[in-house]
Amino acid sequence: MLRSVQLIPGKAPVFLESEAEISHALSAKEGFIWVCLEEVNEEETKSVLDGIFNFHPLAIEDCLSPGYQVSKIDDFSDYLFLITHAIKADEHLENLDPIELDLFLGDNYLVTCSSDAQVTAVEKTWERILRDNRLSKYGADFLCHTILDAVVDEFMPLIDSMETEVEWIEDSAMEKPTPETLQRLLSLKHSIMSLRRIIAPQREVMNRLSRDEYSQIESQNLIYFRDIYDHLVRIQDLADIIRDIVSGALDIYLNSTSLRLNEIMKALTIVSTVFLPLSFITGAFGMNFIKIPGAAHEHGFLITCAFLLILGVAMLLYFRKRRWF
Repeated sequence: MLRSVQLIPGKAPVFLESEAEISHALSAKEGFIWVCLEEVNEEETKSVLDGIFNFHPLAIEDCLSPGYQVSKIDDFSDYLFLITHAIKADEHLENLDPIELDLFLGDNYLVTCSSDAQVTAVEKTWERILRDNRLSKYGADFLCHTILDAVVDEFMPLIDSMETEVEWIEDSAMEKPTPETLQRLLSLKHSIMSLRRIIAPQREVMNRLSRDEYSQIESQNLIYFRDIYDHLVRIQDLADIIRDIVSGALDIYLNSTSLRLNEIMKALTIVSTVFLPLSFITGAFGMNFIKIPGAAHEHGFLITCAFLLILGVAMLLYFRKRRWF
């Protein structure tokens, strides 16, 4: 799907319906244009990126590549090419799917390209343009910042959800560890590692945008990209903290499970120890001999039962005194 709009300071947005209108607006150099490609296919992408903008074949190839690509920034002199990633997460944080968002930033245009149907950050920015025309005053570089800022803002709710999840896991691991606890623990560990793999290279991209001198970015707008970089630093620090907590929770789970197993083994050992002499005595009286001392006594059975009971209780009291249970 192709959407495009021309933004001119002080005027209402002009929506461009065809590739010919995009080419005309691009050559007119009045204001700047935003071309948004979603659910891209090879034919449409090449028609716009190569036919209208004449972008480098390697950049176009990156846009069309189906696999995961690390976030990066390439300087092609006349324009910048950026690969960034948004994240789509399920309710239980079991799967974090990266959504690639490619951006071409020129002096008077911004092209965004995504294979996904809807990138939330792009949709929010598009809706903002429809209701508020102030973005047209700041140029294509500020529009690029607005989209990237919206992408990064989506990471914080994810971090908050992970913090809530890890708190539950910690409590569960200490109080009553279950297989569900371990499953959620490993799932969260996998999710936090996936998040860090996405954040780290994206952080480097923002660092370069905020420090390096690119002709496409006005010097007064560098501070806004620096703000995004600071957010990513904060998010990565929080992700590292959660990762450490998850590792600690895993140790707590394993120790708690081992402790419970030791308690069970201790109980079984005590039971076996108590019944060992009792079994010996009852076995002795059950031997196949004709005359066994006390076997013919009138109250022999009751005396034996009482003795066994006293012996068992005495052993339990001894174990208790030694604090074995």
